[in-house]
Amino acid sequence: MNNDPISTGLPRRAFLKGMAASGLLASTNPLSALAAHHGKKSKVKLGYDNFAVRAMNWMVEDHLKYAEKLNIDSLFMSDLDHFKSLDMHYLRDLRKKADDLGIDIHVGTWSICPTSTTFRDKWGTAEEHLRLSIRVAEALGSPVIRVILGNRDDRSTEGGIMARIKDTAEVCRACRTQAMDAGVKIAMENHAGDMQAHEVVMLIEEAGGTSYMGANLDAGNAAWTLEDPLENLEIMGPYAATTSLRDSAIWLSENGVTVQWTAMGRGNVDWVRYFDRFRELCPNVPVHIETISGFNREIPFLTEEFMSQFEDMNSGTLSRYIKWARNGTPRQPWKAPVGPNADRADHNVDKATQDYQKAQIEESIRYCKSIGLGIRA
Repeated sequence: MNNDPISTGLPRRAFLKGMAASGLLASTNPLSALAAHHGKKSKVKLGYDNFAVRAMNWMVEDHLKYAEKLNIDSLFMSDLDHFKSLDMHYLRDLRKKADDLGIDIHVGTWSICPTSTTFRDKWGTAEEHLRLSIRVAEALGSPVIRVILGNRDDRSTEGGIMARIKDTAEVCRACRTQAMDAGVKIAMENHAGDMQAHEVVMLIEEAGGTSYMGANLDAGNAAWTLEDPLENLEIMGPYAATTSLRDSAIWLSENGVTVQWTAMGRGNVDWVRYFDRFRELCPNVPVHIETISGFNREIPFLTEEFMSQFEDMNSGTLSRYIKWARNGTPRQPWKAPVGPNADRADHNVDKATQDYQKAQIEESIRYCKSIGLGIRA
């Protein structure tokens, strides 16, 4: 018996559960029938995060062409480095090009926490960085500017994650008027193990609430903070202004669990159930796919050192997380093939990585369309 959850290209348990609930098991073409069923529900815009194909080193113009090829609704440019200029005239011209293609643009940037291990002063102080990013988002017609606090290392800095939350909220409050005048929400992401969902909500409320703050929902990053993505959705969903989603394979391992991010439909997340609830909690919020696939990361919650960073964690959250992990089986990480000629090895690896990243996002977009996401789908 084949128990490999990726063998069908769709999680078997999630697929059959959705089919049974929809009364579609008798269909001769079940995947099409499932898409038709979801098509009767409110449509959700579908797009991708430019980080999904980071090895291409594309600028925004290249991403717009690729988004048009994929026939998607939205493009998430999640950093400022992939614009040729931050001049307002250039950005407004880009907005017109995107409008002509019928593609929305959401904009993001990186850490605005001045005391985070991740923060860099490339764009000035944290406040200067956020103010610049809001202006860029406004010029492009983006309803959001995605920001992050930092990463998991911030949980072990002086004062812990609570101190970093307060520092980040202070920066956001300083830019509140500018964001509201621009009609741009500051969307805080749960990023790289820095915050659990309830901590993101805490930061949003500490900064002054949803009048100008929101969340960037990241289901893959939830797996790094001991959260079942569906529980993460329940907590962060009502605050969501944009998304960066990916699937996760997860299994029990020596020191806790191991997570491998995957293309959509290749992991252990029940996406049919997820997006049914997403439609209820996140109306008018687009789904952006950010595949960062192929490597394994252990989440060592059985070690005292790791769990000391999550002292206030709800025990029910951990129990649910472990239950989710028990459904998974170990997987090998992806490795780029080595070329036959040593002097061309780096070139071959780079090309293989580019091909792999494009294959992962294209498979993910196809899967999402097959379960009813996307206006153009």
